[in-house]
Amino acid sequence: MLHLRIIPPRLSVVFIFFALVSHACGQGAQSDYDRANALHGRTRDTVFKDRVEPHWLDGDERFWYRNDLGEGRREFVFVDAAKGVRQPAFDHAQLAAALTDKLGDKIAKPVDAERLPFERIEFVDDAAAIRFKAESKAWKFVLASGDLAETDNFEFAPEPRREQDRGRRGRRSRAARGEFARRSDTSPDGKWRVVVKDHNVYVVGKRDDGDDATPDEVQLSTDGTADHFYEGSVFWSPDSSRFVAIQTLRGQEHKVHIVESSPRDQLQPKLRTFDYLKPGDRIPLSKPRLFDVASKKQIPVSDALFPTPWSIGEFRWTDDSSRFTFLYNQRGHQVLRIVAIDGRTGETGVVIDETSKTFVDYAHKQFSFYADDTHEIVWMSERDGWNHLYLYDGRSGDVKNQITQGEWIVRNVERVDEEKRQIWFRSSGVYPEQDLYYVHYGRVNFDGTGLVWLTSGNGTHEIAHSPDGRWIVDRYSRVDMPPVTELRRVEDGTLVCELERADWSKLLETGWQPMERFAAKGRDGETDIYGVICRPTNFDASQKYPLIEHIYAGPQGSFVPKAFSPFHAMQALAEIGFVVVQIDGMGTSNRSKAFHDVCCKNLGDSGFADRIAWMKKAAESRPYMDLSRVGIFGGSAGGQSSLRALLAHGDFYKAAVSDCGCHDNRMDKIWWNELWMGWPIGPHYAEQSNVTQADKLTGKLLLIVGELDSNVDPASTMQVVDALIKADKDFELLVVPGAGHGIGGGPYGERRRRDFFVRHLWGLEPRR
Repeated sequence: MLHLRIIPPRLSVVFIFFALVSHACGQGAQSDYDRANALHGRTRDTVFKDRVEPHWLDGDERFWYRNDLGEGRREFVFVDAAKGVRQPAFDHAQLAAALTDKLGDKIAKPVDAERLPFERIEFVDDAAAIRFKAESKAWKFVLASGDLAETDNFEFAPEPRREQDRGRRGRRSRAARGEFARRSDTSPDGKWRVVVKDHNVYVVGKRDDGDDATPDEVQLSTDGTADHFYEGSVFWSPDSSRFVAIQTLRGQEHKVHIVESSPRDQLQPKLRTFDYLKPGDRIPLSKPRLFDVASKKQIPVSDALFPTPWSIGEFRWTDDSSRFTFLYNQRGHQVLRIVAIDGRTGETGVVIDETSKTFVDYAHKQFSFYADDTHEIVWMSERDGWNHLYLYDGRSGDVKNQITQGEWIVRNVERVDEEKRQIWFRSSGVYPEQDLYYVHYGRVNFDGTGLVWLTSGNGTHEIAHSPDGRWIVDRYSRVDMPPVTELRRVEDGTLVCELERADWSKLLETGWQPMERFAAKGRDGETDIYGVICRPTNFDASQKYPLIEHIYAGPQGSFVPKAFSPFHAMQALAEIGFVVVQIDGMGTSNRSKAFHDVCCKNLGDSGFADRIAWMKKAAESRPYMDLSRVGIFGGSAGGQSSLRALLAHGDFYKAAVSDCGCHDNRMDKIWWNELWMGWPIGPHYAEQSNVTQADKLTGKLLLIVGELDSNVDPASTMQVVDALIKADKDFELLVVPGAGHGIGGGPYGERRRRDFFVRHLWGLEPRR
């Protein structure tokens, strides 16, 4: 007979309360911390067949690779790309038996076919046999007959370089080939040498034997001073008739002083000082000056097209020495321009003029390639709202055609083939049905025709070319899917065969929880915002979990994990009893120009409107997310944003850990902040400072800073502390002696962060 116990209404409330408390008391316990600390070790080496490293045979149509299967087990695989065949590289059982027979009494037990005592092989005799080394001997195994015999000792042939390693990849490779003018004091014909004396330029004739011809020393400039000086190395025209020298107006010094309170080698503190320009500082101004050797005179050049340089570079003379060009990046980063100067007259003109009312992201979205034979320039631009490539006439400056176009972006140019007039590139957003941040690879002709997508699988990709460039090994994955590796044809991007699908069964046996991918509409109700959700391995969907956001909203990139990994630090934090999320809101990169522009003079925004909308939407179908208990943490720019969450959105965020935050953009490094916040310094800098907004603090706050941080001035955190004290606000502060940037990611900082969230989101004292 079933006996029912009736609980009076008043007692039932008490019963439910104690049940909830009982569950909560498990959070922050020693077992939770132990499980979190052990997670990385538990998940290490639990995924197999997740990476293919091809060893190509002569002819570049066949290769072999090895799969390590755990516990010392391995297998060797042979692939014939031309035939589309994947098979065992040899009969493993047959070779194991033959090796056992040959070794005889020298081994204690038979050779295991899954644990062959070698890691590398080499195909010989047109792939009819293999060679390997085992038990201090060299062996040859004939595949068809199964014959095994000792052979002469040998050395494995070196691996050929991959095609993309030999290709011309961006500015570094082009400069190495001499496409940009080299700085040198000596003319190409060896007859002249430039020297700098008393900050001015002199040209010195040279005899055929190389000795200086002192009587021919001529001073060419007279305007050089200690504060406005000429640099010694110059850019010579190919015919040695003229050269470009750089004259630099000295900028200001900005020294940052920090105290090392507890040095290891002495008792007394040490003062450390380093150079550190900040927004608004007076920077060095470098400008080109043109000199004619025959007339021994300077040719005047107007600087109207390059008045306030942040930087100048990519100097190039034409083959006939008639003109030179250089890349001008204007301070404030709203103008990026290729300027041309006539080598005879000094007349200036614009070849390419890239302007923006917000910013030109020169640091991450700038690419230029000069095709000398055809007088063309491949140029990267966001002018149509998406990051794409354009083909310019390098002489007239006219756009010949847009090379790539569409509502997707070029992320990087991998290689340019001038002979075939093709460009290889990485991209995102090309498959609307996939996560728009997934990396895919493509190839296109200079004229914009012949676009071929080399990858297609639903995931983010990385590829490796065969030595001759005809094949690619394509590896793709997602945070919730281990890698899939395919062999594909470069000619048309078609699939040859699937090589491997990673085995994650051992990982799943540990109780590991894959991240969940989730997308929701942002602040405008139209734009998809992407993020991930992490849950603990002992997750119970019937319970309520506090929510913690890991934030980094730096405009230089996007930061939500896309590729598979058996361990992310966020998962360890989740083990303590939280649901942890990471989101890319508006203002970050790798989307449209409009998406990115949200950050312009607006770093305080940090995409919070999109992030909060995303979390609210996720919680609608995930009742285990408790939106009444939301925390946030981040470091550096994420430290700035995490505190900003409490200052500007304290109605949603209840607790924050801010590590090494750049809390006031006037206090941080010059290049990063002026790129996004602009120049000259305006009132928006102060308006978005966490220091000026400190009186708006609500919720619980832990500030962490390393006293020796040379990335973000530690005073940035201490000025927040000062403002909070003046506003009579409660907060916690952890200053770590001897520590640099990002101390919150270290073991002690991590433990303090965990403890902080257990106390303030669970309302419990950690039990460790």
